[in-house]
Amino acid sequence: MDAGTLPNARKRSGIFERIIRDLQSVDCQAANIAWCAMHIRQTIGWNLRRLRVAKGLSQEKLALEASIDRSYVGRIERGLENVTISALEALANVLEAKVVELFADVEPNSSRPPPMRSGRKPKS
Repeated sequence: MDAGTLPNARKRSGIFERIIRDLQSVDCQAANIAWCAMHIRQTIGWNLRRLRVAKGLSQEKLALEASIDRSYVGRIERGLENVTISALEALANVLEAKVVELFADVEPNSSRPPPMRSGRKPKS
């Protein structure tokens, strides 16, 4: 089965095209490729944490709903992982966000997203 016959292939290719276009807009010269990769990982991590906290989800809950290991989510948020497209898609689905939102530029003066309160949530 080729990619053209897969369900949602056009939708996914559109998402990937937007991501590639956004990534190409980052001014990366050959000498700065490592810096750009690190910058993109940190941007994804920053936005993932921002979206997760805004939804009131813990790393554990997000990971469980996205069928991803919790420690992997933590490493993504810290900018330590080269995250896969399928993981980005799973995380975005749980967060009810578009994948491209994970690539949004971070304002230089913005403060780090606050951590979730530790411990169990009180029963309602």
